[in-house]
Amino acid sequence: MERRVEALMFAAAGPLSAHEIARRLPEGADVGRALVGLKARYQGRGVELDCVADRWRFRTAADLAFLMTEEREEPRRLSKAALETLSIIAYHQPCTRAEIESVRGVSLSRGTLDLLLEMGFVRMRGRRRTPGRPVTYGTADRFLEHFGLASLNDLPGVQEMRSAGLLDLSIPVGFEVPDPGRGGEADEDALDPADLLTPEFAQDFVGEGEP
Repeated sequence: MERRVEALMFAAAGPLSAHEIARRLPEGADVGRALVGLKARYQGRGVELDCVADRWRFRTAADLAFLMTEEREEPRRLSKAALETLSIIAYHQPCTRAEIESVRGVSLSRGTLDLLLEMGFVRMRGRRRTPGRPVTYGTADRFLEHFGLASLNDLPGVQEMRSAGLLDLSIPVGFEVPDPGRGGEADEDALDPADLLTPEFAQDFVGEGEP
């Protein structure tokens, strides 16, 4: 009887209750005794008989779980909103959240800045000397490393963007690509240490779209 129960357990697509096992065995079969016997037989083996929520299953012994564990690095892909935000910060830094929204023309998705901060592409630079003292953002060294730039001055200019098809040929008269290396420390103050410990939002969303 233990062999029959064993065969059913291995062939089952999921855990089985004692009632489900009994339905496939001869009438009057002592399912409980067979399960107890099987559990004892597999005790200490590579797989063990386990009961969860009154349903039985074979599972890997807990002390051998490390054999089935695989650690791999999953690349995190930035959403379109995050890429646009990163581009604006790179070319307009130092800039505030309100200024980013003004350039994009839409509200900034919740958590986008937190994600860029967490990935090390963006850093909080200071506080603007305007009412409300908003935080200003700029790119971090990780941004330069990731895109293979020696400095912010190596960011593509108008001609490079146009040749790559990133700018319309009929751009407005007087249009200029912002200079990311222009500085801007004069209109901002350094951050307090407490500001560096608290992200703008409590939660981030990797692939969140537009509101």
